[in-house]
Formats: sequence, structure tokens, C-alpha cells
Amino acid sequence: MELRARFTEEMKASMKAGDSARTSAIRMIIAKSKDADIAARPGPPLDDTALVGVLRGMVKSRRESVEMYRQGNRPELAEKEEAEIAVIETFLPQQMDDAAMKAAVDAAVAETGAASIKDMGKVMGVLKAKYAAELDMAKAGPLVKAALGG
Repeated sequence: MELRARFTEEMKASMKAGDSARTSAIRMIIAKSKDADIAARPGPPLDDTALVGVLRGMVKSRRESVEMYRQGNRPELAEKEEAEIAVIETFLPQQMDDAAMKAAVDAAVAETGAASIKDMGKVMGVLKAKYAAELDMAKAGPLVKAALGG
């Protein structure tokens, strides 16, 4: 099912269930996706792959906020952010485990013929093209660097 349709269906279900926190988080997701569509104009609305990137960005910013709230001794705000992360992650595809990620990195290195750290951009490009949805590029970077002897 297309992500936007899932957003709508999940929002309807959470509203019927009376889950106001989940409903609020899904409304926030829908608003962020509309903002991203507006930013992409005059082009077409974002596809699911681009929306996954938007969702990952939302999770990243919330994780940073959780850390800040914990440092600021605001556990109630940190818990709210963590609850939003949990809702957002339900829409993200399953992430690769470490072994699959290492195999993907090795395959991309072999495919590009990368020999040194100077070729890291080529390898990362191949990884992003093939595995954008299920691969966390922030975790893949250090693996690529290690594979290229950096």
C-alpha cells in the first residue's frame, strides 16, 4: 500500500480507537509530507522512497530532541518524543541487519571497483540507489570507509 494511503488509514483507525497521541503523531507526519511536497514544487509530489527519507529525518530530529530533553532533565518531553518515534517507525521499511548491510557494502565495493577512500562517493551512490529504503546510510558510511581501508 502506498505510504500516503497508509497514513490516512492509520489516522482513521487511531481516531476511531480514541488514541489521541497516535492521531497527533500521524497528523504531524501528514503535515510534514505535505510540506515536503510543497518544497519539491514545481515537480511532482514525492514518491514513497523520498517519503521514507522524510520520515528518517523526522526520526533523527526526534532522537536528538530526546537527548537534549534528557540532558535538560525533562523526561516527560523525552517520553513524548520517543512515542512519536515509535509511531513514525511503524511506517518505515524493515532495516537491514548488520550482516546484510556488510554484504551490501561488499557488493557495492566490488561493483564499483573501488580501491581507496577516494572512491567512497561512488560506493555510497550505488548503495543509495539500490538500498535507499532499507539501509541506514549513516551506519553504512563507516562500513564503507572500513572496507576501503580508511
